[in-house]
Amino acid sequence: MNLYKKDFPILNQEVNGHPLVYLDSAASSQKPIQVIEALRQYYESYNSNVHRGVHTLGSKATDAYEGAREKVRRFINARQVKEIIFTRGTTTAINLVASSYARTRLVPGDEIVLTPAEHHSNLIPWQQVAKQTGATLKYFPLESDGTLDLDKVKETITPRTKLVAIQQVSNVLGTVHPIKEISQIVHQQGGVIVVDGAQSTPHMKVDVQELDVDFFAFSGHKMLGPTGIGVLYGKEKWLEEMEPIEFGGEMIDFVDLYDASWKELPWKFEGGTPIIAGAIGLGAAIDYLESIGMEKIEAHDRALAKFAYEKLSQIDGLTIFGPKGERMGLVTFNLENVHPHDVATVLDAEGIAVRAGHHCCQPLMRILGVTATARASFHIYNDEQDIDRLVAGLQKTKEYFGHVFR
Repeated sequence: MNLYKKDFPILNQEVNGHPLVYLDSAASSQKPIQVIEALRQYYESYNSNVHRGVHTLGSKATDAYEGAREKVRRFINARQVKEIIFTRGTTTAINLVASSYARTRLVPGDEIVLTPAEHHSNLIPWQQVAKQTGATLKYFPLESDGTLDLDKVKETITPRTKLVAIQQVSNVLGTVHPIKEISQIVHQQGGVIVVDGAQSTPHMKVDVQELDVDFFAFSGHKMLGPTGIGVLYGKEKWLEEMEPIEFGGEMIDFVDLYDASWKELPWKFEGGTPIIAGAIGLGAAIDYLESIGMEKIEAHDRALAKFAYEKLSQIDGLTIFGPKGERMGLVTFNLENVHPHDVATVLDAEGIAVRAGHHCCQPLMRILGVTATARASFHIYNDEQDIDRLVAGLQKTKEYFGHVFR
């Protein structure tokens, strides 16, 4: 995978006098030159609004924008391109489902089931839905390593369960949940399933038809694409029934002084000038990922996570959170008696970028018995040498804070 590191120009720099080691891809990935070039070409060569003008630049921009939608459809194996809605990101996509689907259907006594490890973006919208509809929030019990027991999943889901919202991969624990099996259980009880794919889509092959999910959300900036662009996949039958939540240009069909009608899917959910450059950049990111192969990327990220787990486990006084076995490309940890922010600060002085904090998962932090953790997360531009640098940096952190471990 070292062949691909050269494609990321931001990595060719020093931070605080050290070669940069970027280990924060779960927050936002770096961008290959191919994506940067796609954005440059759009702004330099055919910058224009889409769907409106008949001039050459407008036609080229429209073709590129809608071409990106087809790339997304193929990338996640959606049945139809109309099932792909461009959004600002995972958060916006989940909020669209919460506002347009759940708030209009749920009633008192209905259940919304989550895991206590959800990112706030897949927790707070459902809290608000529950408050506004009278529905009840329930939670799957987590095993001690953050995994789910399917027998307990079956026990938790009842005929009252109208919606399950769950991440495919935990942004804290690296846990990979069995979405296909959970989808089957949910559908057997007549519910729908909403999947947060922010941490899975950049690292593994996603097939929404095989998973049989009702909604699936992800962000471009975590999968080598630009910020400000994301995707909501929804089954056509649900999207057809849902009403838009943003109104204005682009999403209308006919308007008179007292009423209006909406365009067909997917445009009825894309009011205003869309995120044109972002979509084109996301399409370029998909091209890049597919040129490598998602199976190859997943194997690399899992192997690197395993290597990191083994290396970090050898550091006295360091606690690793999440499953010991299969996990996606991140490792979350704490160093005894050192606040994660202090750990991150010392590592930054060594040119190593990691994330420190609650990772937008405060309920999970309370379950883990901590206020915050440090997290190292990986992508195709990372290798074992980066992990060795991390280990050396953590040893220096121990020395800096005067730890003595026996």
